[in-house]
Amino acid sequence: MTIFVTNLQATKMFSKACEYGIRAATYIASQSRASRRVSLKEIANEIDSPVAFTAKILQRLSRHQIVSSVKGAFGGFEIEHERIPLIKLSQIVYAIDGDSVYVGCGLGLKKCNALKPCPVHDKFVEIRNELKHMLDSTSLFELTEGLEAGITYLKR
Repeated sequence: MTIFVTNLQATKMFSKACEYGIRAATYIASQSRASRRVSLKEIANEIDSPVAFTAKILQRLSRHQIVSSVKGAFGGFEIEHERIPLIKLSQIVYAIDGDSVYVGCGLGLKKCNALKPCPVHDKFVEIRNELKHMLDSTSLFELTEGLEAGITYLKR
């Protein structure tokens, strides 16, 4: 099990873009709950992300209809109040990383599968199933609650 845990720490579950995507969506949702649109620069600052990188992430989230972009002097990014509880983490992860978190070998082998498994294959499948369940059952609303209560944070 030590090998498995060490490998998980070395190869993070989500890409950097996905991490920023989750943080951005959470921040936008929390501000939307307070009836505020937020600018690209504000989002980048609040999630500690480069502005250009944040812009690309927000384009993906917008394309997948997770966030809305409003142009103009009073524009910015928002999420409709009634949609916040309906958006699941799995939707955000898929918008940024596709299904890559659910496929591939835990040790990075190209030919690992159920018929020819690597040493951690079965354990990794269990972890992925638990991760999928967590992502499918966690809403953006849940993430904003901790943020608004001051018990969670988005910056390092």
